[in-house]
Amino acid sequence: MRALIAYVSYSGNTKEVAELVEDKLTKEGISVDNHRIGIDAPFDPKSYDYLFIGTFTWEMGRTPDEVKDFVLEIGYKPDNIAVFGTGDTQFGGDDLFCKAVDKLRKFYRSKWSGLKIEQSPRGSQETKVESWVEGVLQHAKSFA
Repeated sequence: MRALIAYVSYSGNTKEVAELVEDKLTKEGISVDNHRIGIDAPFDPKSYDYLFIGTFTWEMGRTPDEVKDFVLEIGYKPDNIAVFGTGDTQFGGDDLFCKAVDKLRKFYRSKWSGLKIEQSPRGSQETKVESWVEGVLQHAKSFA
């Protein structure tokens, strides 16, 4: 099994979540490649069993432009995309918290719930990341 974790991170919070996702996948025996959105060279999405997209939310619930460009690079809507993201409830409240995650999940019609992390995944939120990855893998096995 192979997974790609594609993410964009300015503050480092989304990168931290991507690293936790990678750790969990690796422990489950899945080969993982990382793709820094807007920086790394294009890849073939069809060569992965799982595609994880990580983003932050900014400017009143907007998805970063780099992620929008990444969606165009993929060029189609794979059915194996799981979405995670970081946000901050103090800027926009619960209505806008990790809104980019919701937008990407809806666009890709993701089978999995989106993972939303308040700022950094450190502390109790690390367990939340691990549980989410377990849920993605468990759900995928039920359809295999």
